[in-house]
Amino acid sequence: MAEQNFANHAKFVPSFHFFAVPVFLINFVSSLFRLKKLGISFEGIFGVILAAALVVLVFRARLFALAVQDRVIRLEERLRYERLLPADLQARSGEFTTGQFVSLRFASDAELPALARKVLDERLTKRKAIKQLIKSWKPDYLRA
Repeated sequence: MAEQNFANHAKFVPSFHFFAVPVFLINFVSSLFRLKKLGISFEGIFGVILAAALVVLVFRARLFALAVQDRVIRLEERLRYERLLPADLQARSGEFTTGQFVSLRFASDAELPALARKVLDERLTKRKAIKQLIKSWKPDYLRA
């Protein structure tokens, strides 16, 4: 496995991103064309609604998995912070947003205290911006 860093940490799941999503989107567009070509009917309208529901389902399933993953990361990071952060920052750990936890998980143990302080003091909330501040990347290969 290639060494993970900011440039390559995004995860693509080929069966999801390059198969399921395109197939469901093509099905939706196709159902719209069929409805237009064959005229409005119960079957045509239901076909469009079903195709739209499948598109929504595929994206919501992905978002549900990512939400659960973010909750687990938040818990893991809180435990890590208890071990690594000085007392004054531990007292402020309730100020971190889920997005900040998720972004800071890539910071090495040595880098985390200073970076966590910077994120809180400067109220940094953009995930990308926080990740770009990390100098010593701690990979996370178990993402959903």
